[in-house]
Amino acid sequence: MRKEAEVFDQIVQERRSVRIYDPEAEFDTDAVKRSLERAVLAPNSSNMQLWEFYRIKSDEAKKQVAWMCMNQKAAKTARELVVVVARRDLWKKRQQALVKEMQRVYPDAKSKQASRAMNYYKNLIPKYYWTDWLDLWGMLKKCIYFFAGINKPMIRHGNRADIRISVHKSAALAAQNFMMSMKAEGYDTCPMEGMDSKRIKQFLKLPRKAEVVMVIGCGPSAEGGIYSSRFRIPNSEVIFEV
Repeated sequence: MRKEAEVFDQIVQERRSVRIYDPEAEFDTDAVKRSLERAVLAPNSSNMQLWEFYRIKSDEAKKQVAWMCMNQKAAKTARELVVVVARRDLWKKRQQALVKEMQRVYPDAKSKQASRAMNYYKNLIPKYYWTDWLDLWGMLKKCIYFFAGINKPMIRHGNRADIRISVHKSAALAAQNFMMSMKAEGYDTCPMEGMDSKRIKQFLKLPRKAEVVMVIGCGPSAEGGIYSSRFRIPNSEVIFEV
């Protein structure tokens, strides 16, 4: 095993969801900044990067968001809170940015690679992300995929719910990058889904279509911050070879 793998294994083994943080221990807030910069390097669907991250730093803001997280200790005692937000509604803006990037990457617009990239981002991405009020386009896409997939492999997801899941998956990958980075920096984290996402959206003044994925508490662990020993279902029940 490579040395880098040994280091990574140690980080993975040591990462735990910590529920109580030490208010007196030294805390380098720049570690949060560095970890968020690593978070946005996470893989994501079509490189659309439909995510946002909000650092909750002031005492008053933390108090309010902790209340919206049901006053969990992981929120109340955290030195900072990070709100991970899925922004499916920003797909047009991200698409335009990626079209410009493809023009930079492939200056020869007539090349095969350029044509393929531009077709993907100019034509296929809008067909995938655009939705109407009743999601009739999504249902039509599902029907098309069904019949097109009778004799060959075919993407099956395409309605509004499928797109939401895809965007949330990408945001979760970034959140994991953040938590692993914080552990590498010497600090702990706790992802929380027990929250009032409506109130958090209002607090952050987010648009209607933005969705809060999770709130992550972070900081130096306090004694008793880990509630119990780690439990995992046996690998034989979850890891398979075909």
